[in-house]
Amino acid sequence: MTVVSSVAVSMTNGCTVCHVHIVILGCGRVGSLLAGWIDEQGHSVSVIDQETSAFRKLGSTFSGTTVKGVGFDRETLEAAGIDRAHAFAAVSSGDNSNILAARVARETYGVQHVVARIYDPQRAAVYQRLGIPTVATVSWTASQIMKAVLPTGASVEYTDPTGTMNLAEVPLSEKWLGRNSRELEIETGAKIAFITRYGSAELPTGSHVLQESDTVHMLFHPDQRTAIEEICLTRKSGVGSPGSMDGGVSS
Repeated sequence: MTVVSSVAVSMTNGCTVCHVHIVILGCGRVGSLLAGWIDEQGHSVSVIDQETSAFRKLGSTFSGTTVKGVGFDRETLEAAGIDRAHAFAAVSSGDNSNILAARVARETYGVQHVVARIYDPQRAAVYQRLGIPTVATVSWTASQIMKAVLPTGASVEYTDPTGTMNLAEVPLSEKWLGRNSRELEIETGAKIAFITRYGSAELPTGSHVLQESDTVHMLFHPDQRTAIEEICLTRKSGVGSPGSMDGGVSS
C-alpha cells in the first residue's frame, strides 16, 4: 500500500449542516466523477485504486487524497481515513472487491453510510436486502452515490406551480432511528408524504417506527427547509415556524 498524495482540503460548500470525509474505492469513470463532485463541494475525499495511473482521471485541480492499494485491506483503508469517514463508496470494476470492502467499512470501522456498485443484478438484490445500497450504470451511479454518501440536506423532488410547497427526500441522523414518524412530523412541522423502505414505498401510520434503511419524503413550505434539515440531521427540536403544516395537511 502506498499513499500517492495528500492535500489538506478547505471545506466551504455543500450541506447546510456539516462537512464530511468520504472514502471512494475505484478511480474509474464513476469513482473519478464522484470524487471530483465531492471535492468541488468542499468536502474531504480520499480515492483508493490499485493502479497509480488511474488517478490521472482526477485532473490537476483535485485537492483530495489518493491511496494506492487493495480496497478491503485495513492498512489501505486507514491510510484513506476510513476511521473518520462519514461514508464509503465501493465503485471498482469488481463485484467481489466492492462488496467485501463495503462490509469491512461497515462492520469493522462502523461507517454508517456505505454503498457498493454491483454489476450482477441478482447479487445486488441480496446485498440490498442486507442493508447495503447497490447501484449501476455510470452517470446514474454517480448521482445516486452522491445522494447516498453526502449529507446534502433536503433533496427537492417536486415543487408545486405556486412555489409554496416542496416534496423532498430528507436524510435523517441516526438519532432518529427507532423513533415514531409522527414525532418527526411534530418536531419539524412538516408532513411525511411517504417512506421508502427496502425499495418499497409505504404510507406512514401513527405507529410507524423509523429504521436505518428508510428514505423519508416530506412535504413542507420552502421557507422551512433549513430548519427542517437541522432537526432531521442534528435532531434539534422545535421549528416553531408560522409555515408549519399542522392544520395545512390532514393526517
